[in-house]
Amino acid sequence: MNTDKRIRVLLVDDDPGVLQLLSMRLEALNFEVICADGGETALAKLQTESANIVISDLRMDGMDGIELFEKIQHRYPSIPVIVLTAHGSIKEAVSATQKGVFSFLTKPVDKDELLSSIQQALNLNSHSPADQSSSDNIITCSANMQQLLEQTKLLAKSDINIMIRGESGTGKELLASALQSLSARADQPYIAINCSAIPAELLESELFGHVKGAFTGANRDNKGLFASADGGTVFLDEIGDMPAPLQVKLLRVLQEQKIRPVGSNEDINIDVRVLSATHQHLEDAISEGRFREDLYYRLNVASLSLPALRERRADIPLLAKHFLESIAQRTSGTAKKFSPAALHALMSYDWPGNIRQLSNIVEQLAALAPAAIIGEAQVIAALPQSTIPTQEIPPLAEARKKFEREYLEQILLQTQGNVTDAARQAGRNRSDFHKLIKKHQLNPDILRNAKKVGKL
Repeated sequence: MNTDKRIRVLLVDDDPGVLQLLSMRLEALNFEVICADGGETALAKLQTESANIVISDLRMDGMDGIELFEKIQHRYPSIPVIVLTAHGSIKEAVSATQKGVFSFLTKPVDKDELLSSIQQALNLNSHSPADQSSSDNIITCSANMQQLLEQTKLLAKSDINIMIRGESGTGKELLASALQSLSARADQPYIAINCSAIPAELLESELFGHVKGAFTGANRDNKGLFASADGGTVFLDEIGDMPAPLQVKLLRVLQEQKIRPVGSNEDINIDVRVLSATHQHLEDAISEGRFREDLYYRLNVASLSLPALRERRADIPLLAKHFLESIAQRTSGTAKKFSPAALHALMSYDWPGNIRQLSNIVEQLAALAPAAIIGEAQVIAALPQSTIPTQEIPPLAEARKKFEREYLEQILLQTQGNVTDAARQAGRNRSDFHKLIKKHQLNPDILRNAKKVGKL
């Protein structure tokens, strides 16, 4: 097992010189490299050593790179594979990526391009030791969430009221719990209440308590959530749904740190920190008269904004794996896994319901998947069809032509219109490459100028 947290790369090439050169380059980038001089050797090494990613030459004696990929995909479906070739063709690239090869790169490999492909592949690899932060069960490896957690740690040390913003299902209650657990009030009561889940006529009693006989059915005194949380923290979820009359009373509680139970004439002193959350745009609610501006500023001394899941796609494989492991633990079974293509499908979806929706989909997939590996087709079938744009699938010849043109445009842009360099990167001779350019009516000079002025 790899315990030093470095990414372990299995490098496969039957050319000893290339193997040594690429190994040195990867080690210089702080990867741990395992070398194999062919496909059979690579498979033998995978039986005894773990790898986070495989980088293989395409054309090798014996087992070629595609055959090696297919065997890896069958035996170790969560390990992404990058294929390198000095004789790349558009047909081979299309075929390889359709089969599930993560990336198809042409030799000599650009260092930055290779590093970028490795990083992207590892985001899809649930076995990658990519940087993960966990604060009170918050799982992430994305930069925007890392920054948010740093802000959370700093704000937790203060005692100010904090408003958490974010779309439904983004984990606002989880972040509130993290704030509490990192604060000086961590050992004190923490009580959460959803303001939209309790009828308006009962919400005041739930929050501030009531005395016996205050209303029909009040057969005994009720302490209320604020009094129960004395010394600790109250989390008011969906604060934007709080009725206007109750907003006035909450404002008084925040100003005076006192509550008055329903039906009582006496105030009770309390010491409570208030965290609140909303998916609404409260500034609009204020302008429309639905939310008090003075209460807003009392609650929003500081704010934290949770990104939507589509804005932290790198976390989707981590979360999906976590949900599968939780299901296995709950059911005393073996955790299922997603194939690389299935993870790619999950990452390609926009998740309007965010993490809550992802959790539900994973639960469904785990229940319905007949095998240990959940495939791409199962994921696509499970996603709501109404939210997936329907696209007319073009004929194969048209799709190949479009891919070929876009490929040529991209490589000419990368080489700033230098046809010789572009042909070399594409693995074609200059004459053949000129024919392709002419076929697609591309002008390298125009592409070069467009790059310079930033039009493309």
